[in-house]
Amino acid sequence: MAGYSGRHERAVAPQCDRFVKTQASAATILDWARKVQAIAQTGLAFSKDPFDRERYAQLQELVASILSTELHIPVGTARSFWEQEEGYATPKVDVRGGVFVGDRVLLVRERADGKWTLPGGWVDVNDAPSDAVVREIYEESGYRAKAVKLAALFDKNRHAHPPGIHHIYKLFFLCELTGGAAALSNETDGVDFFPVGSLPDLSTGRVIRPQIERLYEHQLHRHLPTDFD
Repeated sequence: MAGYSGRHERAVAPQCDRFVKTQASAATILDWARKVQAIAQTGLAFSKDPFDRERYAQLQELVASILSTELHIPVGTARSFWEQEEGYATPKVDVRGGVFVGDRVLLVRERADGKWTLPGGWVDVNDAPSDAVVREIYEESGYRAKAVKLAALFDKNRHAHPPGIHHIYKLFFLCELTGGAAALSNETDGVDFFPVGSLPDLSTGRVIRPQIERLYEHQLHRHLPTDFD
């Protein structure tokens, strides 16, 4: 879950305080930057005209400068986030697993920020989402589990996460414990079960309290339909 170069997302900066109200939502500078980056990436994927390609590359440099300013990171770091991205620009996919024992939920502590989160991370190419979440749970916590329900598919931009580079779809799976034992990893330095009503300091770039509480509702009421957006 740590770092931009691996499978996992990362909260990167204090929340931007500049925003413009629209009829449906607040469109932030970061929203615009992500959109311009998507246009530039898609343009580079399909355009053959050298002058157009140069302009798309210039747009990417502009976006890197905007992200550097808004997120307080080096321009080179901002640029590196999409250097390996090719083709039509689409949202990235992140999975999170909710494993419950009674009213307690399995959380792991991130080495990157010292805060707690549901196990999870990016979905790898050729991975089914349910396979990805089961693997992430094992790699980050040492516990074996099976995915039994897709509880929610959320657009990260529509929830109270801090701003980040990528537009991300977050898939929350309800999972059942099948075995294993607590174990640390290169990315996590803590594994524990916490009461849903008494959660530790959360890594809010990855998960927020209402999402865990909603997962617990799905745990108690398996008939609930999948939440979305």
